[in-house]
Amino acid sequence: MADRRLQVFYTVARLLSFTKAAEALHMTQPAVTFQVRQLEEHFNTRLFDRTHNRVSLTEAGRTAYGYAERIFEAYTEMDNAIREITGDVTGALTLGASTTIAEYMLPALLGNFKKKYPEVNLRLKVSNSEGIVSMVENNIIDLGVVEGPVSNRNLQVEMCRLDQLVVIVPPSHPLAKKGCLSIEEILPFPFICREEGSGTREVIMDYLVAQDVDRNGLAICLELGSPEAIKGAVEAGMGISILSRSTIDKELALERLVGIPLEPPLTRQFSFVHQRQKFRLRAMEELLSFARDYCETQSAAEGECCSSS
Repeated sequence: MADRRLQVFYTVARLLSFTKAAEALHMTQPAVTFQVRQLEEHFNTRLFDRTHNRVSLTEAGRTAYGYAERIFEAYTEMDNAIREITGDVTGALTLGASTTIAEYMLPALLGNFKKKYPEVNLRLKVSNSEGIVSMVENNIIDLGVVEGPVSNRNLQVEMCRLDQLVVIVPPSHPLAKKGCLSIEEILPFPFICREEGSGTREVIMDYLVAQDVDRNGLAICLELGSPEAIKGAVEAGMGISILSRSTIDKELALERLVGIPLEPPLTRQFSFVHQRQKFRLRAMEELLSFARDYCETQSAAEGECCSSS
């Protein structure tokens, strides 16, 4: 319903980038430029200054941006209010998740959400935690689910659940019979690690520091980009690693890997991260509420499992 030219202008003005706006709007950059130019022709004035590959708002652009924000806030409030009356939840949402969460947590969550709200179109982008936070910052995705802490104070961060990480080794490994391990016990062994920027890697490094161990103390022999690749390398005897307990259920059942808790335990947060917007689509609110309930249910189930073991 809202004027497309105004939507495009608002996105460019918020991101101060035609390239990022094109990605966020799923448009080509020439199409974005055309829409902005049409709005400038309508007002008969420039809305952006483009100098030295930088984009900034003119005085007219700043005025238009303020009004656009108010227009879209009022529009979204109207849309949400009417959908409250009709009970409709529709729209399109783009989510982002780090690799571990995308592979092992989101399929069940999004499947259940889609059953309840079939009219909501969902898109999923997968990256490491650093990449997901960047996408949220640039409004490329509506909601990110990441591992570990988020330092950007301009974003809204909400803890979803705690995740335990364990040492994984082949059944024939000298550490396989241990009930628990200190971090010092794994230092002599070749270690397979996630890539730079991974939430899993950052949590492990923070744990080393907390245990007074040098961040470079692990004997890293290989860096890989996914939990599946790491599990395969550990099974092949190339080294040991630390992964989320939730990623190794199949391998434990088949006795292809052994998971050993660290002492003290190594845990991290799974967190929702999104923009601190004044207005959001009803579908976004419903997804957040649904995800909160899902995480509470999962945490309670894992707690019962741990207490019975």
